[in-house]
Amino acid sequence: MDLALARELSQEAETKIVLFVMDGLGGLPHPETGRTELGAAWTPHMDRLAKESICGLTVPVAMGVTPGSGPGHLALFGYDPLVYNIGRGVLEAAGIDFDLQPSDVAARGNFCTIDGDGVITDRRAGRISTERCEELVAGLSEISLGEGVQALVEPVREHRFVLVLRGDGLSDEIADTDPQRLGAKALASEGASKAGKATAAHVNAWVSEAQAYLADKSPANMLLVRGFAKRPDWPQMADVFRLRPAAVAHYPMYRGLAKLVGMEAPAVGPALEDSFAVLRENWDRFDYFFVHYKHTDAAGEDGDYDRKVEKIEEVDAVIGALAEMEPDVLMVTGDHSTPATMAAHSWHPVPFMLRSKWARADDVDDFNEPALARGSLGTFPAKESLPLAMAHAGRLRKYGA
Repeated sequence: MDLALARELSQEAETKIVLFVMDGLGGLPHPETGRTELGAAWTPHMDRLAKESICGLTVPVAMGVTPGSGPGHLALFGYDPLVYNIGRGVLEAAGIDFDLQPSDVAARGNFCTIDGDGVITDRRAGRISTERCEELVAGLSEISLGEGVQALVEPVREHRFVLVLRGDGLSDEIADTDPQRLGAKALASEGASKAGKATAAHVNAWVSEAQAYLADKSPANMLLVRGFAKRPDWPQMADVFRLRPAAVAHYPMYRGLAKLVGMEAPAVGPALEDSFAVLRENWDRFDYFFVHYKHTDAAGEDGDYDRKVEKIEEVDAVIGALAEMEPDVLMVTGDHSTPATMAAHSWHPVPFMLRSKWARADDVDDFNEPALARGSLGTFPAKESLPLAMAHAGRLRKYGA
């Protein structure tokens, strides 16, 4: 369903939809056990929900395409990620409530570790503390570019920061400096157009100054920037889907993405209990809730199979409390797969289940990849999950005569 059809068919109703996203949920079999992280986890509560749900696997972007977190979530919000895509910088900036101006170009930054030859040995600098990030950003903020261009730097969380270039004639059509793999050196930014080349030159000048400043700051002795973008003007969920949407997300990037499609994003602490507390406090204010859980993805990216299993079990221990709130529609899924065996995002379809009183529950009795593959939904585009939820919530009118 495209947004034009959604706008035509959507209607208000006294029903509530909850989308619970375990970031990077999908996995691959462990070479010794043959079980994915979800298959190895003890998940009696999610298994029980699966028995009451319609189940399947989602494809975030397209078959064989490995999605970033932005496209993966946009699809779940009902936005075709091939139409609505945005660089990571704007998402991080929006997530920390940075006041982006129309001409600003934002990028997401990582502090990283390089060896004596300039080769990247850790893309996240050991996940330094947020406090250390703030200290380093204070130093980076002293770098001046001159020539009418400002470099504004703000800390985000742990190893992440936002770089914003402010000035006239800047372009976001420039290349990242992050090769997004270990064993490589940071890249020089490049631009194809005249404005792009000029903007890339500013980025490279800033990175050079930053590298000199960070040289003795190991493990954060270098940085990488990617996802250059300007703030988009996208259709809002309230207008398209007739929803009052809220994001219950602790990490700034996900709050930022949700805000770009019109969700309100109240402050929330880092624990699952904090998310559920905010959900309860705001239950009467909204009718659509996006609840985000990051730690499954972080464990997968670190290649830590056992920790990812533990984080899935952590969710299972409390998911019953979410079900007891009795949303009219409850979806449990991920934005993409992050198998610990790959230590990276992957193209593999993502576990999905939807529970509502109107669901024709299928014969799936376990919430894991092999079982869900037998579900009645099959393998389907993630962008269809919100229209499906809208139908189950009585929020879509009949199409045609």
